Amino acid sequence: MRIEFKKSQAAMEFLMTYGWAILVVLAAIAALAYFGVLSPEKFLPEKCVLAPGLACVQHKVTPTETTLIISNGFGRTIKITNLQVGACSGTFNNTMVSGIENNFLLTGCSNGVSKEAFKGDITLSYTDTSYNVTKTVHGNLATKVE
Repeated sequence: MRIEFKKSQAAMEFLMTYGWAILVVLAAIAALAYFGVLSPEKFLPEKCVLAPGLACVQHKVTPTETTLIISNGFGRTIKITNLQVGACSGTFNNTMVSGIENNFLLTGCSNGVSKEAFKGDITLSYTDTSYNVTKTVHGNLATKVE
């Protein structure tokens, strides 16, 4: 009977030693996550994506303003009528010739706190002046509030 007792004691010591080691590792990971070291927003790149034919050349998001510089690559003239980024929107009457970039400034926004991550859907309405057809395209913006 003494041999069985020693085997069970060795098994119990093995489980306790590795159990404490695993508990310490989990506590360390929890502490890193709590203090934001493992935050995925810090590792993701900034991006601004629109529909084919429209390029988001540059962007800037502040707590109260959103700026997009958009390039027309359709090969024909369009007129931008409405632009919405997240909860911020604006009405425009900008004519964009093919290959030209335009600056769009949305004011009065509530984009969050400076240095925090910002994610917003882009909705852009335009009229193709050659065919007098109105279209709406969607995209997204992921960046940091400056």
